[in-house]
Amino acid sequence: MSGINANLGISIIVSAILYGTPLLFAGLGELFAERSGILNLGVEGMMLMGAVSAFWTSQKMSGPSWLVLLVAVLAGALAGALMSLIHAFLSITLRANQIVSGLTLTIFAGLIGMSSYLGSVLSLGDQAGRHSFSDINLFGLKDVPIVGPILFHESALVYASWLFVILSLVYLYRTRTGLHLRAVGESPRAADAMGVNVTRYRYIHTLLGGALAGVGGAMFTLQIATNWIDGLTAGAGWIAIALVIFAFWRPDLLLVGAYLFGAFLGLGYDLQARGFTAIPTEFWSALPFIMTIVALVVASTGSMRRRLGAPAALGLPYAREEG
Repeated sequence: MSGINANLGISIIVSAILYGTPLLFAGLGELFAERSGILNLGVEGMMLMGAVSAFWTSQKMSGPSWLVLLVAVLAGALAGALMSLIHAFLSITLRANQIVSGLTLTIFAGLIGMSSYLGSVLSLGDQAGRHSFSDINLFGLKDVPIVGPILFHESALVYASWLFVILSLVYLYRTRTGLHLRAVGESPRAADAMGVNVTRYRYIHTLLGGALAGVGGAMFTLQIATNWIDGLTAGAGWIAIALVIFAFWRPDLLLVGAYLFGAFLGLGYDLQARGFTAIPTEFWSALPFIMTIVALVVASTGSMRRRLGAPAALGLPYAREEG
């Protein structure tokens, strides 16, 4: 690690990967939901529920650390999926306003809601983490100059996120199911006419989105902070939503965007550790949120959404009997 700290550039990249990975998981989840036509503004709440569920599981379960962490991540994914099921039922079955439904979930599960309540009732804030992800010396190459600490000394969650990006690209652009998913997001009526079950696709991918948001939240309590604090994700869910827009709804560009935002989140601490205090740490931490606001404002304009490549049916309910 001393070699990394001696090189600011490598240190920034490593920090970008660390802080960007939760954004990548949550962003991929939002991407799948939006590709099906469902806008999920409840990502922040789902990340918090995933974080608190994963941490509680890791504290209560005994056994080999790798098994505990695996089950904890799955618990976080399940918590996020259950939250997204509520959103799916409201927005797909009841055809409620997707923006209102998502915001309600974020309030319900967020800093003043269920996640905070669970953390307080279970006294999680007073506990130090018993299990946490550590970096793997992959193939024994962590000491290779430059690429070693970046590519061969990451945690299992980071490697899983890279694999998921590759699988997402193959799924969306090289499979019939992925083609159907994109059709559902672009024109659910046409997809329905082709025999595609629009409701099923929207439910499955909204739940997948919630599960991935839960995994992103789990990374906060199992690797980044290794403890539970109310509001631990600190707006990461909103950044993940904006990332989908910046990435033009593409998984590969989403990875780049997540690491760019992650670099801004960690840059202030890296500079401060080296004595660069001319620019406050808070400035760098605020940059991703400023870019998030810009992205959401731009995406709120219909013409810009079409130019950016947003699914044409994004946010629009669909019912067969209306055809």
